[in-house]
Amino acid sequence: MDSHQSDPHRRARLRWRARRGMLENDIIFERFFDRYEHDLSDADVGALTRLLELSDNDLMDLLLARKEPEGNLSDPDVKRVLELLRKV
Repeated sequence: MDSHQSDPHRRARLRWRARRGMLENDIIFERFFDRYEHDLSDADVGALTRLLELSDNDLMDLLLARKEPEGNLSDPDVKRVLELLRKV
């Protein structure tokens, strides 16, 4: 990952925002942040922010690889973060 996201408040806000209404999403994001939170770059934070704008069901489809990112989500940053999320 490139250029570390050094603002702990921004990372903490993102972690809070990742709390979802769907338990399965919560578990995946909890594991992701436990593993990667301190290594996130600005690009990673931006990609996560865009993913978190999705509905719970759309996000779950991406996390479980039932769908692949399309449109404005089909870029290298989102794809890289999504692969990390899928591995946890």
